[in-house]
Amino acid sequence: MKIKNVKEFEEFKRNIAKRKKDIVISVSSGTCGLAKGAEEVFEALKKEIEINGLEKKIEIKATGCHGFCQYEPTVVIKKNDLEVILINVNEKDSKKIIESALRRKKSYTPKEIKEFVSKQKRILLENNKYVDPKNIEDYIAIGGYTSLSKALNMEGKEIVEIVKKSGLRGRGGAGFPTGKKWDMCRNQKSDKKYIICNADEGDPGAYMNRALLEGNPHLIIEGMIIGAYAIGADEGIIYVRSEYPLAVKNLEIAIKQAEEYGFLGENILSSGFNFKLKIFEGAGAFVCGEETALISSIEGFAGEPRLRPPYPAEKGLYGKPTNINNVETWANVPFIIAYGWKWFSSIGTGKSKGTKIFSLVGKVKNTGLVEVPFGTTLREVIYEIGGGIKDGKFKAVQIGGPSGGCIPEKSLDKKLDYEEISESGAIMGSGGLIVMDEKTCVVDVAKYFTNFLRYESCGKCNSCREGLNQMYAILDRITKGKGKLEDLTLLEELGEYIKKASLCGLGKTAPNPVLTTLKYFKNEYLAHIKEKKCPAGVCKELIEYSIEKEKCVGCGKCNEVCSTGAIDLENYKIEKEKCIKCGACYEVCKKGAITIK
Repeated sequence: MKIKNVKEFEEFKRNIAKRKKDIVISVSSGTCGLAKGAEEVFEALKKEIEINGLEKKIEIKATGCHGFCQYEPTVVIKKNDLEVILINVNEKDSKKIIESALRRKKSYTPKEIKEFVSKQKRILLENNKYVDPKNIEDYIAIGGYTSLSKALNMEGKEIVEIVKKSGLRGRGGAGFPTGKKWDMCRNQKSDKKYIICNADEGDPGAYMNRALLEGNPHLIIEGMIIGAYAIGADEGIIYVRSEYPLAVKNLEIAIKQAEEYGFLGENILSSGFNFKLKIFEGAGAFVCGEETALISSIEGFAGEPRLRPPYPAEKGLYGKPTNINNVETWANVPFIIAYGWKWFSSIGTGKSKGTKIFSLVGKVKNTGLVEVPFGTTLREVIYEIGGGIKDGKFKAVQIGGPSGGCIPEKSLDKKLDYEEISESGAIMGSGGLIVMDEKTCVVDVAKYFTNFLRYESCGKCNSCREGLNQMYAILDRITKGKGKLEDLTLLEELGEYIKKASLCGLGKTAPNPVLTTLKYFKNEYLAHIKEKKCPAGVCKELIEYSIEKEKCVGCGKCNEVCSTGAIDLENYKIEKEKCIKCGACYEVCKKGAITIK
């Protein structure tokens, strides 16, 4: 059905509200939920509803990720104003869930979820619990496309001014003011303009954009239509990595539905505005997260960054003015139009407005997606939302992805905003937070990220191409006990050179993991070089496994998992010549008899 104008749209919304069922059960069915059995839970619940003839009373939805990834699959029961959250559900629970939904008279949230959401302010993620991403009417029912209807009655310049006043900054990493970027593109005189959604999320451990695309694709689509109208673009592209098959599938469905309902295409809601949107699947090159490299990729060339100026807003895709924002940036736009710039700018800090989604992973008790106002401290996120360290003591947190930086405990009270994080030597990035404990070797971490970045470098700049290879070679030597003191000075000099001489953001930030670990954890580097020792017991060439006779109970489990036959239980020895230092014996020994020296 095609909605022709605002009047028809308002009538359509009223009809949707009338069809609402008494009870709605949502099963978290994003990538993480599906991996832990969400599809089986959904099918079991569906079958239970059919067996009991409850189709008219209960609606069941396969929604996107609810963000409680530690406790997947999760189920949310909505019964009027009552809400029940269930965690770690499996298909055997289906009968109990239906019975609970029918008789439940009070809301219920498990203590684990209460802790997890305690400091959060969920704006972008909140509706993932209520929206079936494959059903546009679900999105309309919660107010979807109402902001578009409102925006089409405004002048494009007025919308740009609202976005400017809101203080919205790009959520892709650099934090450039969104309204300023839109204004630059709007003021270009051209017969053709493009807008692009950068969904090339490539940071290890980061999946914020994926969750939004999978769970609420119409939110991003609506934001892009509003942006296109404000700027004067008639064509948009969502550049999404092909490693996100569910996101691609849900986007395809959402775009088709938006066309069928009249929100995309010709003469949208009888406004005279035309806009079409398509998907471009990237091949997974990390450098294509940089906007000019992304443009090159769409045009069919190698994903290599271009010299700026001219900026994409002046000369972008196919030489035409192009505005690029990432998924989270576009997702904020409908909320700003709906509630106003004053509401949005009241959230956050002086220069960083609104909320930011972080993927919290690593050695914390509660892992998942965290949405907090800018200005929340790292300590609050890790200890109050994340529940603290799972086992052991906090050591560092890597923020900003592979080209971010390691922040130590003394800096945990820094506010999460663009300025304070950059003062620490790290970057905000797209929002990955990897928490580490004392069993993590920061030299090994720096080596890992440098290795990732040298392979992902496009190779265009000599500084990045050769510099990262040299940094990796030095780090590799240090982790093998072959480092020299002068290597530390060389790493710092190399890092500064790569930052200054590289063309794009990848090269300019790539040395951050090395430079921040040198800044905050130099003693650990010195231990590797001077003492030939890895304090965390990670670097294989610098550790030795042994058996403490007094603690050993002779269970033989270490011998069972040793693939090389290095365990000599009779003499309580591990033969050095045979040991490959895989750590299997250490992991399996529950008595602590296997030690690392």
